[in-house]
Amino acid sequence: MKIAIDAMGGDFAPLEMVLGAIDAAKAFPHMEIVLVGDEQQIRDVLVEQGQENNPQLTIHHASEVIGMCEHPGTAVRKKKDASILVATRLVREKVCDAVIAPGSTGAAVAAALFGLGRIKGIDRPMIATPIPTATGVTVMMDSGANVNCKAKHLVQGAIMGYNYARLMFGKEHPSIGLLNVGEENTKGNELCLATYPLLEQLKTIPFYGNVEGRDIPKGTVDVVLCDGFVGNVVLKFAEGLVGAVTQLLKDGIKNGGIFAKLGAMMIYPVVKKVRHRLDHTENGGAPLLGVNGVFLISHGSSKAKEIFTAIKIAGELVDRKIIENIQHSIEEEGAIKYDDVD
Repeated sequence: MKIAIDAMGGDFAPLEMVLGAIDAAKAFPHMEIVLVGDEQQIRDVLVEQGQENNPQLTIHHASEVIGMCEHPGTAVRKKKDASILVATRLVREKVCDAVIAPGSTGAAVAAALFGLGRIKGIDRPMIATPIPTATGVTVMMDSGANVNCKAKHLVQGAIMGYNYARLMFGKEHPSIGLLNVGEENTKGNELCLATYPLLEQLKTIPFYGNVEGRDIPKGTVDVVLCDGFVGNVVLKFAEGLVGAVTQLLKDGIKNGGIFAKLGAMMIYPVVKKVRHRLDHTENGGAPLLGVNGVFLISHGSSKAKEIFTAIKIAGELVDRKIIENIQHSIEEEGAIKYDDVD
């Protein structure tokens, strides 16, 4: 199996990208990792780490980089030799099996759309983000790829999210919920009101109904549907809330005297486990589902640990044939019939 990494994407490229790839090569001897980007910079890191002759780590040169502040569409059209585009082409040409894309989410989505195309029956790909909950994991569809959606896009998101939750998290029949301002089917904006009856028509995918924001951390459903604008706000709020609560606990312990410190020492093992579950860096990245290839988007601030995890997830997505399963579900559901639905 070959995994391509945009080694120049992200805030700490190429150092952390290469370090993550080195760790993954040690852990997964069946993988070859292709580091795409400036050959000299990547090679310098490999030499520093004594890995320049590792057969599992190869370099594919790309002379350009798309920056975080560049307009994604314009940059993708102008910078034909950008590292993210080159890495994506390696998958399209069947040289590699998956792409890891740290850095600009907009550039990653544009590269995937232009480079891989869409699965037949999917109009807009979506980012599937796992969110830790009281009962396990809930997958959010979409968490940032599409800020404006139509009803048919959310129906297609239900199909993609269902397969992702089933294959990656062992959910036998994942339940689907539509994020709304109330549980009643008469609540919501035009998008929610148009989507609800379409989700009720799904043949093989269980639709739970509307869910509210508080249902996400409860784990009421396995997959939550929303447009990318709402999903990204929810995701960033959750990340910020975890950080704020963590800091409040630290401050409370620091200023609480000797008993607070003793109490903290006693419950530290439990706190450590909870912190591990809530740490967004443990996920490594989120797949862009709906494109015709395995494409994983990592956070722009990713370090070696996140890149290692992203490589692991990408390998699992390839092994579990996520693309083929989505294609099969679309055929079963006849989702293409929603093409004329707004």
